[in-house]
Amino acid sequence: MRTRAGDARRLPYDDGVFDGAYLVGVLGEVPDGHAALQELRRVLKPTGRLVVGEVAFDPEVIAFGALTRQAAAAGFVYERKCGGSLSYLARFRAT
Repeated sequence: MRTRAGDARRLPYDDGVFDGAYLVGVLGEVPDGHAALQELRRVLKPTGRLVVGEVAFDPEVIAFGALTRQAAAAGFVYERKCGGSLSYLARFRAT
């Protein structure tokens, strides 16, 4: 599969084609993070994983609690978190 530029709210890929996705310091920059998470869920396979990383010094940081709520609303189940309150990586499974 070729890399393509696209809008995170309307990804230029078919449904269920990726095994995983990761975002590090990105979700807070997207104008509609909920739509971006829904699109990621759409392009991930049913067994797909999403990893989101955040750091507290980012002005658009997404707090862990807010992330888990947004991810659940988009069709993800929380699996585990590495890190602490200043930086973390959180892994979710598609449902």
